[in-house]
Amino acid sequence: MAGLLYREDMDAVRERMTTWYNGGDIGRPVMQIRAPREDAIEDIPEVPVPQGCTAAGYTTMSYEYRLNRGLRDCLNTWYLGEAVPNTSPDLAPNCLALYLGCQGAEAEGSVWCEPCIESPETARFEVDEDNFYWQFTLKLARAFTEAGAGKWLQQFPDLIEGLDTLAAMRDTQKLLMDLVERPAWVHECLAKITQLYFVYYDRLYDLMKDEVGGSYFWSWAPGRMAKLQCDFSAMISPEMFGEFMVPVLDEMTRRLDYSMYHWDGPGAIGHLDHLLSIEHLDIIQWTPGAGEPPTFDKTWWPLYHRCFEAGKKVDISAASVDHLAPLKKEFGQNVKNFHIGYSAESPEAGEQALAFMES
Repeated sequence: MAGLLYREDMDAVRERMTTWYNGGDIGRPVMQIRAPREDAIEDIPEVPVPQGCTAAGYTTMSYEYRLNRGLRDCLNTWYLGEAVPNTSPDLAPNCLALYLGCQGAEAEGSVWCEPCIESPETARFEVDEDNFYWQFTLKLARAFTEAGAGKWLQQFPDLIEGLDTLAAMRDTQKLLMDLVERPAWVHECLAKITQLYFVYYDRLYDLMKDEVGGSYFWSWAPGRMAKLQCDFSAMISPEMFGEFMVPVLDEMTRRLDYSMYHWDGPGAIGHLDHLLSIEHLDIIQWTPGAGEPPTFDKTWWPLYHRCFEAGKKVDISAASVDHLAPLKKEFGQNVKNFHIGYSAESPEAGEQALAFMES
């Protein structure tokens, strides 16, 4: 094992995360603390944003720009607690759909996938080695692997899976009708998407894993880690979620070593019992949605208690010791099962937050 230029104590981070994931006690919650760095650790000149680029974070308009952006991702940040310096060859919040035939449509600050399944009869699910987006990802990931050696780690592209991927390929409204009119076809599509997910995941893991076989997506884990989700679930009943998505998540978590579920918005709350029933799901990351109280707010505490009672860990965010103190009081020993993203004003403020949670 080895440290990193941007995180010299990375060995200790790996040790703590391995202990925490495997049920051990590190004396506090996992704290992913980031703070601004006054002076960049390296001098890497910035490449201008390409003319006409609107989705700068994801753009495929310029490989040189994306490479430069990745090389600069960690320059101005301190990483404390269990935060990991990283960059990613991400192209969209549904890269798998791009690899399977969708076209990316870039807009101001974001990108989405144009549906590619006109009708169930024309649906195709297969690996296309010449797919532009797949080749762009591979080229970028290989460059990051070489350039980032000993400096930072790579975060997986946001592949996404299941109903969210099928909705991107088919169109959300059409898929809602498909669930009712042709459920067998939907099940067949989901099975194919799951198999193809791991074709791409396995190749990326072999390329991007660190020297101990760990991987990263919002959290470093000592093995095959992935973030899973189903934002589509806000539009379906718990019964439909149980029929169509739970089998997908169950299979995927069994094929991974560690997993986090991105649980998004009030419309998804009704699916919690199903999520808690998935034996190999490790972390539930609650995202309240626009206009809702933040994740540290007491509004959501009953949900967190249910997660802990079911043996799950919970990912939330905070930015002040004032946010942390009520959590520490409410959850007692279970506070150690939180995975907290924390934005600090300075490294000193980040260290104070760590000390508070350890006391």
